[in-house]
Amino acid sequence: MSFTLELTDEQQALREKTHAFAREVIRPVAAEYDRAQELPWPILQEAARQGLYGWELYAELSVDPTGLSLPILMEELFWGCAGIGLSIVMPALALAAIRQAATDEQLGRWAPECFGTPEEIKLAALAVTEPSGGSDVRSIQTRARKDGEDWVIDGHNVFIGNGGIADVHVVVATVDPEAGHRGQGVFIVPKGTPGLTKLDKLDKLGCRASHTGEILFEDCRVPGDHLLGGEQRLAERIAKGRDAEKGSPPPASTAEEGGTANAVQRRSSAALGAFERTRPMVAAQAIGIARAALEFARDYAVSREAFGQPIIENQGISFPLADLAADIDAARLLTWRAAWMAAQRHPFEHAEGSMSKLNASEVAVRACEQAIQTLGGWGYIKDFPVEKWYRDAKLYTIFERDRRAAGSRCRASSDRQQSSVMLIERPRQHARRPPERARRPGLSASLSGLVRKFLEISGETICSATPAEPTGANAGNLRAGPLSKSQHSSAPTGAKCGERPARGSRDDSLLVRACGRTHG
Repeated sequence: MSFTLELTDEQQALREKTHAFAREVIRPVAAEYDRAQELPWPILQEAARQGLYGWELYAELSVDPTGLSLPILMEELFWGCAGIGLSIVMPALALAAIRQAATDEQLGRWAPECFGTPEEIKLAALAVTEPSGGSDVRSIQTRARKDGEDWVIDGHNVFIGNGGIADVHVVVATVDPEAGHRGQGVFIVPKGTPGLTKLDKLDKLGCRASHTGEILFEDCRVPGDHLLGGEQRLAERIAKGRDAEKGSPPPASTAEEGGTANAVQRRSSAALGAFERTRPMVAAQAIGIARAALEFARDYAVSREAFGQPIIENQGISFPLADLAADIDAARLLTWRAAWMAAQRHPFEHAEGSMSKLNASEVAVRACEQAIQTLGGWGYIKDFPVEKWYRDAKLYTIFERDRRAAGSRCRASSDRQQSSVMLIERPRQHARRPPERARRPGLSASLSGLVRKFLEISGETICSATPAEPTGANAGNLRAGPLSKSQHSSAPTGAKCGERPARGSRDDSLLVRACGRTHG
């Protein structure tokens, strides 16, 4: 099927339905859930009732030959709110990993458990990221070992969406380290399994209406049939992985492995496979945030008057917004191209999936920053939603490979023109952490001396004291919480976080205002 930008009637209907849901259901409560950092259970229930939260939706949209239905869904949901949007789509990431690794019987068993029903909402989580590394899924330290008929899992995961509260945890663990990523197995760990512990709920900068947790597996025992794909497939993958690590040639043809689809499933890392499938979807989410910021800034610039005319008439306002409109359209084209290629099973020969995510995430941050700049001081306070969108957008340059890893991937693809599978399966030594730069104390000392001499000449007082570490009740808790309207009159004007060096008569206290109101 050739690539086209003309949407079908079904895709137009999906866009209108999702946009209406985002406008009427998500946006009115977005600021409230952002302040409270609570999972939006009523929104999930309403989404399920409207058919926007369920495995059936993804089963239907994933077979769209154009590949555009899922990006359309994501963009509209995240136009409403990124935090609530993540809560709605988070189980789909776990579902993608299940689909990548499971047998048909296992997929039929666990897919409904990821979402539940409108009357009984359930959650799912994909547990991959560890404290020692994020994008480097080849180096997963979580271990799984066979004990009788069961599997026992030990490991530590962090930054896990729905981690610790999910009904279904899809866990990637290393079974045979000598087989590379092919030595990894994917396991289902249901909620309440002994040995599964939620250590913490993370306090995030943005996307605060979604739950992100830190979880621990200690002698976590699951039945043998919770290994997705079964032991025979895992044994075959481990054998191929060991051969690959030793430098032996790969199979001569995919026919030896039951066809192309089976070969891709057997050779690929389930975690990487899930991320490859979802990367254009993540790009579409970032585009939704960018579009929301641009539309708000545009409308504000049209209505706000200064010096006798709307500020949109000033080129310093209108030109940056026009540039952003072009950038957002370009990001959407990259995203739709990657989604179409994935639907048509065209290989990402030049890292098109990562390219779309890289571009869209950076455009989202720029759009939100420009929206704040357009609103001026009003954009910097919580009365308007642009500061929230700015906090939300920053996440997209970090998770599912941060911009540095994604940029390296795109550059490597351009230089070597290799397939995405070859890029994923690069030699282990390429994933090593680069050595730290050697310090040059002589240069540092000379620069310090120059700065000190300049300040002495200019008459500034130099203080060499080191600010004290925060102590007491303020240690480790420098965040001012939301204030109710009744608390504004008695709110403190600052938080003391240890003594600072004296700086004349200047008052360095910080006035924190967080009224929590949202307009527009």
